[in-house]
Amino acid sequence: MKPNLQIFFGIFVLIFTLVSCVAPEPRRPVSHHSASYMQESVKLNRQINASEEKAILYYIAQDSLKKYTSSKNGFWFASNLQQQSENNKPVVGDWVLFEYEIFDLNNQLIYSKDEIGQVSYNIDKENLTTGLQEGLKLMREGEEMQFLFPSFKAFGFTGDQEKIGIKQPLVYRVKLISINKFKIK
Repeated sequence: MKPNLQIFFGIFVLIFTLVSCVAPEPRRPVSHHSASYMQESVKLNRQINASEEKAILYYIAQDSLKKYTSSKNGFWFASNLQQQSENNKPVVGDWVLFEYEIFDLNNQLIYSKDEIGQVSYNIDKENLTTGLQEGLKLMREGEEMQFLFPSFKAFGFTGDQEKIGIKQPLVYRVKLISINKFKIK
């Protein structure tokens, strides 16, 4: 190599080394969530909820054998027991044993009792869909209930990635087999 070329190459390597040693400057996050985006999202969710509620109310109107009650938590339920009392309902920390099956609003079976099996659940201490968590606390030992859950109380925007679709309202038929009360020692 010629001396001028060696000097040029040496300077180039030195500058490249110095520039590459400079710490990268963090970039500010790019936010696409403007007020209009949030308003559109709220509007879309309201439309979805209204559509699901309309479908559930139609289901209720077609089912003349059950008397449904609207819960304060955004779902509907019907019990096989005529007498409603607050006694013997599970509370936080109680263990319950139950079985259930899941249907769509066309009464097509999605998951059977045999597929799911009996479930042991510690009230509010383990994960379940929010609708089922809240619904179990309304039940008494031996009671059977039918719950109508809008998608936001069931599997929401994701479904279960298997048989339950996205934004799908569901019918749960649940039997509470036993309650093992939490005892403070």
